[in-house]
Amino acid sequence: MESPFRDVIMKGKVALITGGASGIGFEISTQFGKHGASIAIMGRRKQVIDSAVSALRSLGISAVGFQGDVRKQEDAKRVVESTFEHFGRLDILVNSAAGNFLVSPEDLSPNGFRTVLDIDSVGTFTMCHEALKYLKKGGPGRSSSGGGLILNISATLHYTAAWYQIHVAAAKAAVDATTRNLALEWGTDYDIRVNGIGPGPIGDTPGLSKLAPDEIRNNSREYMPLYKVGEKWDIAMAAVYLASDAGKYINGTTLVVDGGLWLSRPRHLAKEAVRQISRSVEKRSRDAPLVPRSKM
Repeated sequence: MESPFRDVIMKGKVALITGGASGIGFEISTQFGKHGASIAIMGRRKQVIDSAVSALRSLGISAVGFQGDVRKQEDAKRVVESTFEHFGRLDILVNSAAGNFLVSPEDLSPNGFRTVLDIDSVGTFTMCHEALKYLKKGGPGRSSSGGGLILNISATLHYTAAWYQIHVAAAKAAVDATTRNLALEWGTDYDIRVNGIGPGPIGDTPGLSKLAPDEIRNNSREYMPLYKVGEKWDIAMAAVYLASDAGKYINGTTLVVDGGLWLSRPRHLAKEAVRQISRSVEKRSRDAPLVPRSKM
């Protein structure tokens, strides 16, 4: 789809995107670049990073890639510093790296639980911690007129509860809490905006095939608002909006982009059954004899 934003809306900005070489992260990298930003991507697999950088450059986007693991503070520090050394500034940090799989709580080892929290929540904070120096107002490469932006890719699983996702629900709840607290403290002290995006099921991503295979999705149409799978483009456009000056007064918010899915619940009764029951109840109410009430 054609972007509704001008292609210069992010001109001159530099964005570092963890998990930016694949899935939603790569689409954000691509759309940021198409709208004028220079892109640094961070990931664990060198071959995937190199391929992503090559694809971005083929579109005329200024891009560079760095291998690193968000769970390792030394990697986070090195990649942030390398991004600054390459571009001379850092304006936007997008935390998109994540881990997930379907598992019941009794089958999930404490180590598996810890691993997802380390990637999603601890990794997010680690990247924020190392990027603060360059994102804060008056930091290296920045003027004293304003700070940068942190954008955390979250989820909606923890808004209620989700089957077989206890590890991710816990991790993303921590991410959202981190978003709000940094928005308060770093927004006040350093003029850094901190926001999040909560994606719904997004097509053509590893997450959808693993977490919502056809066997699970077969009955979704019966209760899912706007029944359709989202596109990576939808998440990237939300990111462009939040990262551009159009979102300059938005801070501490996680923007849900899921077509209303998190509101959905399975129907207890079919719609026609509800109509019949409603008519029956109304008729019974009208036909019921009026019983005089005592004034005593």
